[in-house]
Amino acid sequence: MIKSHKQLTASLLVSAAIVAGLGVSAPGNAAAASSPSNSVMAAAAGQTAVIEASVRLRSTPSTSGEVVKYLQKGDQVQIVAQPNSYWYQVKAADGSVGYTSTDDKYISVNSSSVGTPTAPSAQTGTIKYGVNLRTVPSTSGKVLRLLKKGEQVQLLAQPNSSWYQIQTSDGSIGYISSSDQYTSFANNGGTGTVTPTPTPPAPVPPISTPGASAQIESVISAGMGYLGTPYEFGSSRYDTSTFDCSDFIRQIFMDAVNLKLPADSRQQGDWVKSNSTVVTSTSGLKRGDLMFFMDYKGNSASAYEGIDKSKARISHVAMYLGDGQVLHTYSVASGGVKVDKLSASWTNRFLFGGSVIR
Repeated sequence: MIKSHKQLTASLLVSAAIVAGLGVSAPGNAAAASSPSNSVMAAAAGQTAVIEASVRLRSTPSTSGEVVKYLQKGDQVQIVAQPNSYWYQVKAADGSVGYTSTDDKYISVNSSSVGTPTAPSAQTGTIKYGVNLRTVPSTSGKVLRLLKKGEQVQLLAQPNSSWYQIQTSDGSIGYISSSDQYTSFANNGGTGTVTPTPTPPAPVPPISTPGASAQIESVISAGMGYLGTPYEFGSSRYDTSTFDCSDFIRQIFMDAVNLKLPADSRQQGDWVKSNSTVVTSTSGLKRGDLMFFMDYKGNSASAYEGIDKSKARISHVAMYLGDGQVLHTYSVASGGVKVDKLSASWTNRFLFGGSVIR
């Protein structure tokens, strides 16, 4: 059977993921430090490190960078680069790449190296045609600057089939399109053009977690990787450049656990009813549960009085993250895939929820 583009992309992403209990948790007071500890030393690419206290993983080396996820105490990461004394660029066990504080109260770098960087990091390239350098691997990512024809860059990673993570000659790190119309890469100083392939994560010891819980965290991690992806009603089920609500949910289960849910939210709701225990109160939801909502009728509870929710039509689906947070996408104006608080409006629209993985 011929695989769709999305399934091929999903298989690449899944092959690059180590199932680990890495998810979004309540941030609490764990923010990256604004200045490094005096004891921080420059770390070499390829070294491993251990997270000492919960800390944000950001898309750029700045406290204004988008939060990719929260690294938890005990998580193991690989140092990719150290752009300055304040930030490490690291790769987490699930393959997520971002920046975290160098302060040693948050991270402890192992003194021994785990080896040289993987082959793609040895690849250098030349920009063939002007292309935007972005903060995240998405066309909705902030443009750092325009790379010009003739500039030299180094390939750091390939998070998916559509994007390269690169470093420019001035030290800037970001993402560019992987289309060969923009770059030509040569391996280890050679002159031949090569096509870099997605790199597996660093050899980090797996974290032991129960099977279902680990799978749920893997799905959530896949979803967080699409933060900022633009919203499009009726989006194509064959690419990941845009999503509507049900397309997004369907895609992250395909990416993480190779489970293909139905294509629309109403069919997904029927699937949950047939395969899970349904809850009708948000207080009964668990992390990773799907949530189904009716049409918006207003912010107040009175706007929904008299409605038989057991017969109401599903118009939206989201994933519950716990602590009153949901991961979803629902409009162009909202900014695409995002994490929201479960507001009164969403609570009033809630119909039912349930687990896909148990």
